[in-house]
Order: sequence, then structure tokens, then C-alpha cells
Amino acid sequence: MALPVLLPYIRSEFGLSLSVVGFLVTLLWFGGAVGQLPGGVLADEYNEGLIMTVGVGVVAIALTFVVLAPNAATLFVAVLLWGLATSLYPIARITVLSEIYPERLGSALGLTMASGDVGQTLTPPIAGALAALFVWQAGLGFVIPLLIVGGVGVWFLVPRSPRADDTTETLSVDTARYVLAEWRRPTMVFVSFILVLFFFFWQAFTSFFPTYLVVEKGISTSTAGLLFGAFFAAGAVVKPVAGMAYDRIGMRWALIAVLVGPVAGLLLLPIVDSFEAILVVTLAISTMLGNGAVTQSFVAEQFPAEIQGTGLGAVRTLAAMVGATGPVVFGVVADRGFFDEGYVALAVILVVVIGLTYRMPRPEGSR
Repeated sequence: MALPVLLPYIRSEFGLSLSVVGFLVTLLWFGGAVGQLPGGVLADEYNEGLIMTVGVGVVAIALTFVVLAPNAATLFVAVLLWGLATSLYPIARITVLSEIYPERLGSALGLTMASGDVGQTLTPPIAGALAALFVWQAGLGFVIPLLIVGGVGVWFLVPRSPRADDTTETLSVDTARYVLAEWRRPTMVFVSFILVLFFFFWQAFTSFFPTYLVVEKGISTSTAGLLFGAFFAAGAVVKPVAGMAYDRIGMRWALIAVLVGPVAGLLLLPIVDSFEAILVVTLAISTMLGNGAVTQSFVAEQFPAEIQGTGLGAVRTLAAMVGATGPVVFGVVADRGFFDEGYVALAVILVVVIGLTYRMPRPEGSR
């Protein structure tokens, strides 16, 4: 989430349009999407602690290439590698939590995601300040040593239970059929489509929100970074609450509850101008951050333990690959002078998601 704050500097240095920098962010998300299924396969095949540690280390290496990129072409390749590197961590994180907290996965995942929002609260304003004081590369480079420390912590703290010898062969044709059979259930078809729409919305919104504040609202880059950080600060509160709501009332009403505020916020965003009003609207939109604790807990629980990582990785790969088109599509819309209309369109997408969630078939034995 440091990258959206740095887009104005990257545009200026390399002479890029909004559409092109949107494509840059799309590459980041697309790389992360492509690797979700392999990441899930590895999470099923090997212990999660090892996979998570390797993932953090590879991200640190990829970010080094990004900050050293001498031209736009190299930057785009390095960002794609950065995206691919991020894909090892997420699925292993969810599967290890499902093993440790089988009865409270929503709460555990909500707290874990909230800890990420603490970082995302601090990272955008720090990145913006470092870019303003020095160069935009400093806004990413400061994360690299922190990732190294985090990787060491993951290695020592995350349980690394060995896989049983009779575990299903994750890469076999039979396992692929097993995953597809589970995926074809009506409930999974519904939730997969919901995730596709939400990933598109999420990636389009976050990629351009700081730039929108600078270009359309006349806010300074550093202040835009603070507002972007406030967005994630609210998420640190919303995600644990959403996770606990999922554990208590199930997916349907927990997901609808976290998406109503963002619809209102997105419709108000084009018409508010004062800093205070924009802050209130930003906080209203931020409740959407509870989505992950609800939907990903639900999807993880729909797959049997032996294919949980592979199944979750497959669903996330599909959703994130389609969703990765969001930044470039939104960039094209913004380049044609329809920045405000683009956010209204995103509100419509959320209305569709709410409607699908309400109509979603109830799986057997679910809440």
C-alpha cells in the first residue's frame, strides 16, 4: 500500500499517464494473483512456517530490484516480480491459522489481518514523507530491513508441523478433480463471483485513492498519505470485529454489514470537499476492510483439510487475476476525466455484491 502513495512521484519521474501507472499497479496485483494457486499447493505439501519465511525473504529481494530500477521498463518487470513474490505468504497464513484455531478461524484471521492494517496505517504516510524529503525509492526501501526482521520472526514463531505420509498428493489429477468438484457447488460458485467483483473493486479503489485526493481534491501528497493511513487504521478495528461477527452470525449478514457503509461513502466522495468531510467518508468506506476476514474464512472452511490450501489458492487466483484488471481499467476512466464517475461505478459494484450475498445459497451445516 506504499505504492499508491508514490504513484504521483513515479508518474513525474518516468513521464507516465494515469492509465500506464494503473497498469503498473495491475502488474503488482496480477503477479500476486498468479502465484496464489502455487502458494496454496505448497502450503498443502510443505509446512506453512517454511513457506511463509521464504515468501517474506523473496519479497525483500524483489523490492530491492524495484528501488534500483533505472528506467520504466525495468521498473515494470521488477514490480511484476514483487507481485509474484507476495503470493507465497497469504494462503499459508490462513491454513496454519485454521489448524491452530479450528473453532475460531474468523476471529483469528480478523486479528491477523488487523495487524497488517497497523502496518498499512503507518506505511503510506511514512512512504509519502520519505518520498517528499528524499526520493520515492526511499518510500519503499525502508520496508526491506523490516521484512528481513519479520522473516526471522516467522521462522522462529510459526509452528512447522510435518505433513503426514498419507496426505493427498496435491499436484495429482485426482486432487484437481477433487478441488473442482468442491468448487462446482452452488455456494462456492456464488462466493467465487462475489470475490471476483470485490477484488476488482478493492484494487481499483486502493490503487488510485491517494492520487484522486491529490488531483481532484487538491490535497497535498503527504496529507493524502495520512488519509490513506487512516483508512487502514480503521481497518485494524473493523477486521477483528468482522471476524468475530462471522464466527457468531455467519457470512451473509457479517459481509452485508461491512459493505453498507462503503456504498454510502463512495456516493458521497465526489461531492465533499473539506478535509473533515473527506476524513469521515474515508472512515465510512474503510469498513469494507472487514470483507477478507469474512469471505476468506468462509472459503477456507468449505474445503476439506487435505486440499484446503490448494482450494483456497485456486479461488483466490481466479478472483485476484480478474480483479487485477481494476487499476488499469480505473486508470483509463480517470484519464478521460471521469474520476468521480469511476467511484460512483465502484459503489454500484458493491451494491451488486450485497445483493449476491443476500441471495447466496446456504451450505449444509453452515451458520
